[in-house]
Amino acid sequence: MNALLVLVIAIVVLIAGYVFYGGYLSRAWGVDPNRPTPAHELEDGVDYVPAPAYVVLGHHFSSIAGAGPINGPIQAAIFGWVPVVLWVLIGGIFFGAMHDFGALFSSIRHKGKTLATVIAANIDDTAKKLFCIFAYLTLILVVAAFASIVAGTFAVLPTAAPETNLANAQTAMISVLFIVVAVIFGLATRGRKVPGAVSVVCAIAIIVAVVAIGFNFPLIQLDTTTWMIILGIYILIASVAPVWILLQPRDYLSSYLLYGMIILALFGIVGSSIAGTPEDLADMAEIPAFTGFQVAAGTSKVATSGFLFPALFITIACGAISGFHSLVASGTTSKQLNREGEARLIGYGGMLIECLVAIISLCAVAFVFTGYMDGTYTSPTQVFAAGLSGMMGVIPGLSGFQPIAYSLLILAVSAFCLTSLDTATRLARYMFQELFTPEGMTPDELTGWRKVLTNPWVATIIAVVLGVGLGMTGYQLIWPLFGAANQLLAALGLLAVCAWLGNAGRNNKMFYIPMIFMLAVTLTSLCITSYNHILAISAGTAALTNWVQLPIAILLLVLAVILAWRGARVVFGHKKPA
Repeated sequence: MNALLVLVIAIVVLIAGYVFYGGYLSRAWGVDPNRPTPAHELEDGVDYVPAPAYVVLGHHFSSIAGAGPINGPIQAAIFGWVPVVLWVLIGGIFFGAMHDFGALFSSIRHKGKTLATVIAANIDDTAKKLFCIFAYLTLILVVAAFASIVAGTFAVLPTAAPETNLANAQTAMISVLFIVVAVIFGLATRGRKVPGAVSVVCAIAIIVAVVAIGFNFPLIQLDTTTWMIILGIYILIASVAPVWILLQPRDYLSSYLLYGMIILALFGIVGSSIAGTPEDLADMAEIPAFTGFQVAAGTSKVATSGFLFPALFITIACGAISGFHSLVASGTTSKQLNREGEARLIGYGGMLIECLVAIISLCAVAFVFTGYMDGTYTSPTQVFAAGLSGMMGVIPGLSGFQPIAYSLLILAVSAFCLTSLDTATRLARYMFQELFTPEGMTPDELTGWRKVLTNPWVATIIAVVLGVGLGMTGYQLIWPLFGAANQLLAALGLLAVCAWLGNAGRNNKMFYIPMIFMLAVTLTSLCITSYNHILAISAGTAALTNWVQLPIAILLLVLAVILAWRGARVVFGHKKPA
């Protein structure tokens, strides 16, 4: 099947999902466009700052995307393109978008607090503490990984190829300029009612100028360690600074770079399908439709080798459902929402845009699938950029644009990761503060050691030191467990919203199947992982990774069972336990 046909079908299905199922959820949950949001009720000029819907959507989409909707579908293509498309569309509409929308809406109805507060109010305080600890540790791992990834895309190294160093220096220069102009943009627009059309034109003009300057004048050339230190300082300041001065304008500007990436990708897919020769088409026939329920380990470099269940549903997270999204929706996004009626657009719609990116990624790997499987392209990011820029190159008259398109696509992926990095740090601060804040109290009411630990600067410094320190030492040891941990977060997010809706007397039955399914996915994955580590240890062939990952996997298993049990008593009993 031609990739263009798959793309068109996916877009139609996603639009229908937004209109019909998204609309149904809004009515079933009682979304009230006239109800004041926490951004207005608790406006403090730092975290609670109302913003126009297009600004909040820019922040939300930039933060949740990361590299997930690119990496996951490309890695999971080893199982065939049909399972990938089905999981992205079904999972995105009925699992992920509902999950994100529900997390955002429940947070709005709980004064813009994170899901930890929702759990405390609707399950119990013990479940809240367990969730805070688990979410915090997951966020620290995200900070470590994304800081390392971003530093790697910025660094200039004597051992790297000259063209790689040039591309990295260009990416670093553009990213630094983005931050500088974002602060200027935030200061210039603060307190002013800028018409939407004017804001869009200015944003696009700024992006073009920043990219042009950074691309032609890559003046910043530093090594990886230096960049890690700089990123640590940056996320420390960015995560404490008022959202209007950096987070909102930077993510808003970055979102247009990401929207531009989507438009560029769509143009390449459509253009190559219309103007290219049959040999130039991105054809899904290049990827087997379905390769079976198990792929033998060692047959390829693809990370998803193993059983389709649960590997497919762990690997494709951000493109279908991701627990990290619930932390963003209930952490930063809910504190900026101007009107409750916009929750559907930002929570549900933002996830469906990410589903579109996942389908685009599948089209990209279809174009260069042979090169991916034989090792010509060693990473999903390279596959993504090579596939889409290659499509651009077969369009008559645009062959010379292919190298530029490749660089712009790499830059867009880096922008995804940088945005998610400082958002994750701010979320870690929120989670740390809520962990040490007793139910019914605010950080301002605390005294003694609790007052010290919940201080925004102290909480952020702890997160930065742990995250960047782990990123500079050995986060790779435990990173393979992130997929299961992230999907466990998704299951717990569904559980939290389901419990709240049930306690509020609203229809929550649409959560049952996604919630139980994601718990089954997580528990199965963790059981398989633990079993494999135990086999390696008992056979005497265990490496350090086996010894490190086994206790963590078992801990996650125990945590999942405890929280699922405590939540199930509420969900199926329809009341919070005494």
